[in-house]
Amino acid sequence: MAIQLTYRRTSRLAMRIVKNGDVHVSAPISLSKKEVEEFIAKHSEWIVEARKKTAERQKLRAEFYNQLPLTTRAQKEQALFKLKALIEPMVERHAKEMGVSPSVVYYKPMISRWGMCKVKERSVCISTYVLLLPEWCAEHIVVHELCHLLEPSHNTRFHALMDKFFPKWREARKETRRVSKGG
Repeated sequence: MAIQLTYRRTSRLAMRIVKNGDVHVSAPISLSKKEVEEFIAKHSEWIVEARKKTAERQKLRAEFYNQLPLTTRAQKEQALFKLKALIEPMVERHAKEMGVSPSVVYYKPMISRWGMCKVKERSVCISTYVLLLPEWCAEHIVVHELCHLLEPSHNTRFHALMDKFFPKWREARKETRRVSKGG
């Protein structure tokens, strides 16, 4: 376990456990290293418990993503075939309804995000791992990315567009998080 200490312009000490189990501590510039060490020692039990929870979350996450093997060329081709069959009709239907047209829709095995929209290029990327989600959750991701062609940020207008074009988006987002164990 590594402890990373960063001094910042902040008024309080803060500590968090990152995905690999390391401890990141943010401390006010005026605080001595001894005070920071005392803070860490005082919270040693919390660190142990938080590291256990983080490790368990990472294990569940890995189990979820490992359900879709993408190691061989054949596995990748099969996944892409299924993904296109699922996503392309959704894109066609919703793009027409929304009055948008992405320049390209492509697929990548992204773990850190479900989809991505490059507004300037008008391109939409969907994670291959969407195949692990219920169909309505996949549809939510498609609509979400298409909405970015109308509104680049996640502001009030964006949420209003989501309400209009996929009213159950909040439930779909919640279900996606539940199914993927927070992924």
